[in-house]
Amino acid sequence: MPDRGGAVGHQSRGGEDFIARLPRQYTSPSGATPAEALPNMPHVEEPKKIGAWNTRDLPLRISADALSAASAGFLVAPIITIIDRGIIENAAGKRTLGASVRSSLKTLLLRPHSFFFSRPFALIFTLYSGTYMSANTIDTASSTLRNRPSSETTHGTAKFAATSAANLSLCLWKDSHFTKLFSPVPPRPVPKTTFLLFAMRDSLTIAASFNIPPILAPYIPRQALPTIMQGIRSESYAQFIAPAAVQVFSTPLHLLGLDFYNRNGNTTLAERWSMVRRAWAISTLARLCRIIPAFGVGGVVNAGVRRNCMQKIEQLEEA
Repeated sequence: MPDRGGAVGHQSRGGEDFIARLPRQYTSPSGATPAEALPNMPHVEEPKKIGAWNTRDLPLRISADALSAASAGFLVAPIITIIDRGIIENAAGKRTLGASVRSSLKTLLLRPHSFFFSRPFALIFTLYSGTYMSANTIDTASSTLRNRPSSETTHGTAKFAATSAANLSLCLWKDSHFTKLFSPVPPRPVPKTTFLLFAMRDSLTIAASFNIPPILAPYIPRQALPTIMQGIRSESYAQFIAPAAVQVFSTPLHLLGLDFYNRNGNTTLAERWSMVRRAWAISTLARLCRIIPAFGVGGVVNAGVRRNCMQKIEQLEEA
């Protein structure tokens, strides 16, 4: 009978010789797991849990949103208070824009406590800090629900709707008080036509302030700018350009809204258009001086303070 044990031993030694001749990466070292023995297998990350939220340091992030909004609102409120009062008084024929601005500046410089604790300043501060806060809240909600970094921002329908709703309601509330405070006619209910025109005006401004800048920024040729300006972020340029440009179209809506309050009678459209044409240029210039700090400087300050705060919070999370 053939020696089966010898044959088996011969086959075993042959197999060992074959394995020994294989390249090292195809053999498993002693104690190695099967996964370690596989050659150059790509690392597969464990999939993220569906529905996970980024709730880390959420109270701190909300506080950062509020601090950013309040800082920007306090910074821009003085100049906007002065300009808004001047536009209303000029459109109503109460006094010229220049005279109104000089009067307000005199109060600001000589009696600052009277200016900063006045009702007009409080109205403007509430309007803009509330608008910035609504935009910040949407960014924080988006980063929380989508499990993204705290400093990430968004721009889309949700942000436009939220900021528009906040700004429209606050601005209509502010304008109704400003119109009654500084118009020459006795205080009376603001007509629906005025509210509608103000709403159209603010929708244009909000879209140009929060939604258009992120879209416009990539198309700004920074290389064509002077060297000293090339270090500024494209987003910052867009934050100034878009809100300013839209004032050419939104100012007539503002003037018409004021006229429907000041002359709430049998005034013809031709008479109203004549008033708009007369005040269009100076009012557009004034609103440019107003919108640049409101959504230009204010928007940049709000975004910058929030970005710095959120980055510090992220560093605390990583520590």
